[in-house]
Amino acid sequence: MTDAGDALDPAELRAWTAFLAAGHLLDHEIERQLKRDGGLSHAEFEVLVRLRAADGGRLRMSDLAREVMISKSRLTYQIGRLEEAGLVKRTGCESDRRSVWAELTADGAAALDRVRPGHRRVVREALIDVLTAEEIALLGDALTRVGDRLRAR
Repeated sequence: MTDAGDALDPAELRAWTAFLAAGHLLDHEIERQLKRDGGLSHAEFEVLVRLRAADGGRLRMSDLAREVMISKSRLTYQIGRLEEAGLVKRTGCESDRRSVWAELTADGAAALDRVRPGHRRVVREALIDVLTAEEIALLGDALTRVGDRLRAR
């Protein structure tokens, strides 16, 4: 068993650097497509996706921050930009005066509809089509374990 502070062996280093490079390159491709097709950042797109999936198209800001895995202050900035663009609106919560809802607007849903086909195309061309069905399943399992471990911290 190796110590957590030990240097990575060549196979581990190859996996780590390939993961970093692929993640950065994929994120860059997604960001470029979202900007081109809808003027959205990747973070803004993720907010819109989470709101679309939520009951009634809205989530409490604290819940939304957890879902998109960003800080509350970063989310406040993102929501402000989306609100200025008319894609999201904020409303107070009747049952808890401390809470604020973020809600997807009709324009936000339309923006999401505009960028989603291109987003799916980028994900499919850059990732899915490069892998076998077995590799996709393995990647999904492996990255789920990594995510679960990090969330538990």
